Amino acid sequence: MICDLIIRNAVMPVGGICDVAVANGRIANIGSKLDAKGPELDAAGNLLLPGLIDHHIHLLATAARLESADLSGLVSEDEVIRRLREAEQVLAAGAMLRATGYDERAFDLPDSRDLDRWLPDRPLRMQDRTGALWLLNGLAMERLGTGPWPDCVEVDERGEPTGRIWRGDAWLRERLGAELPPVAKLGSELARLGITGVTDTGAANGPSEAALFNELLASGELPQKLQLMGDETLPVSDHFRRGPLKLLYDERDLPPLEEVARRIDIAREQGRAVAAHCITESELVYFIAALDLAGGARPGDRIEHGSEISGAMIPEIVAHGLAIVTHPAFVHDRGDRYLDTVAREELGGLYRLASLETAGLCLAAGSDAPYGSFDPWLALEAAKYRKTAQGRVLGVSEAMAVERTLPLYLRPFGLSDCTSRTIEPGAEADFCVIEGSLQDLADCPDAGRVAATIVDGKVIYTRL
Repeated sequence: MICDLIIRNAVMPVGGICDVAVANGRIANIGSKLDAKGPELDAAGNLLLPGLIDHHIHLLATAARLESADLSGLVSEDEVIRRLREAEQVLAAGAMLRATGYDERAFDLPDSRDLDRWLPDRPLRMQDRTGALWLLNGLAMERLGTGPWPDCVEVDERGEPTGRIWRGDAWLRERLGAELPPVAKLGSELARLGITGVTDTGAANGPSEAALFNELLASGELPQKLQLMGDETLPVSDHFRRGPLKLLYDERDLPPLEEVARRIDIAREQGRAVAAHCITESELVYFIAALDLAGGARPGDRIEHGSEISGAMIPEIVAHGLAIVTHPAFVHDRGDRYLDTVAREELGGLYRLASLETAGLCLAAGSDAPYGSFDPWLALEAAKYRKTAQGRVLGVSEAMAVERTLPLYLRPFGLSDCTSRTIEPGAEADFCVIEGSLQDLADCPDAGRVAATIVDGKVIYTRL
């Protein structure tokens, strides 16, 4: 048998040491000392798992963040100013500084005059920790030109922009121009972590974004498999899987329920599920009401984030058969902020895990990068111990062992049921090789254990 790849001496999650033969992007055979010819990878007695999928990420924003000043965790004005001024030293004259992860605990929400004081001689574009708000200083505002201003641009009592722009990414790209961030660098980082598939959850993804991702996938700059969410205009593609229609709305400005129900109807006409941004419980209740108005939920309909879920809402979610894509790493990345700012009686409902699994809900995991770490092994550790970056404990009753959380990264893209992908003949040949045994991984989940990553039988990362 001539194969695209033969993986030798791999330890199966269930079973002993086997060889795995791959042909045409799928597993052709599994057995002991297979008689097959083709390129070989010696797994050296290490664990072979299906490749991990990040079910919620923002690829272009994450790639851009790798090139941005990171303000995450800075909670004083002096720390923020110091980081910004350090970052600008490596930029060319006149280049705009892009910063992300700003936490309002440092200085509430600064306006352009405050930012002029922080960085007076360089255009600054700074994103808050939620991704909903951009903050621009005076030099950056000059590059936007003149009004009239769209609703996303906050203005003062005189009608002058304050420098705060709410959910105005598309408008900012139009005004400032969009330079494609180095996606290949992000693809390599994801491969190093054993990630073979990603779901980009951009609500505004349409024809232009589809064309861009087609190019990135065809060129190999993004070596992972891709599911792309987006709006009603998102086309089908031979390169990526068209995912659910994304519903993005804020509790403070909810559209008429009938409008959202109509969008759900359009998704059904296109043969698509829907995925709703649900940070607050009010947004969750609203989504369920819109689904009911549109005729009910369908397999594959998803709650994105599920940040706040009271115990009373869990049976309602189960009854509707909705999947939840949660972010286990947020306990580590944001837990200290939650413990400092969220009322004690509400902490138990934040980023649940164990209670949702016990209720029988279909759970999948994503990073929400760049708004959280895209390291799934950090997420597994956070799920196991529910510890914050400072070592404090948040919601210990929601803790789950690695062997219970790992399947959240092994779900197939569709999430129409709660099965996990397995290594068997006919399955897609997407793998990660993990140093040590399954028990070693359960005891110590760590990115350093990833020894190789394979997509469709092609090795995209190895240190074997």
